[in-house]
Amino acid sequence: MMQAPLILVVEDEAAIAELIAVNLRHAGYAPVLAADGRAAQREIDVHLPEAILLDWMLPGETGLALARRWRAHPRTRDIPILMLTARADEADRVSGLNAGADDYIVKPFSIKELLARVHAVLRRRAPHAAGDAVTVGVLTLDPAAYCVTVGDTPVKLGPTEFRLLRYLMHAPDRVYSRAQLLDKVWGDHVFIEERTVDVHVKRLRESLCEAVGEAGAAIIATVRGVGYRLNARALAESDG
Repeated sequence: MMQAPLILVVEDEAAIAELIAVNLRHAGYAPVLAADGRAAQREIDVHLPEAILLDWMLPGETGLALARRWRAHPRTRDIPILMLTARADEADRVSGLNAGADDYIVKPFSIKELLARVHAVLRRRAPHAAGDAVTVGVLTLDPAAYCVTVGDTPVKLGPTEFRLLRYLMHAPDRVYSRAQLLDKVWGDHVFIEERTVDVHVKRLRESLCEAVGEAGAAIIATVRGVGYRLNARALAESDG
């Protein structure tokens, strides 16, 4: 029998945590509850979850700090994180995404929406291993090995940035609007806002710069008022 996907729910309000857990079980998931960061870390040390539902306001270490820590650690960096919070301002949503969250769910939320978002991040995570490697200049992405390199230098990417780069590499120098990228990269998720694309492009650039220095920032070009493109010229110049 196939094991149910493990979902870690980090929520200090017992009634909300239990409501989420009951509905996750009904949807075929295996929820594990933690009321604070220490309890959550103990669970992660034992079994890596398929996804984390993470409350922003927690006793002790905040959800924002936990997201940053888990996203920075090699063992947990690829786990999808869905931030749960009553903070609905755009600045707060961007802060959550910048901290490493893959999605942002504002309280109060409908259970139907929450389950749709959990299902979406797990479905988006699954198909990485399909397809052939693609190379543009010195940049190579191999889906089967889940590996990105610039020359001989590996680039560490989270799952969303990996999919975003993969899509841009299939049509170098073609400009995509935020709406087009949402449709093609996040196509199964109707709740994502266009500003989310900017956050993930920023994270992608930071990873490229971490690997190859300031030149990495030019690999993904911004076309003002339109969107983004993979800069094939920058990669060709790096090759030369």
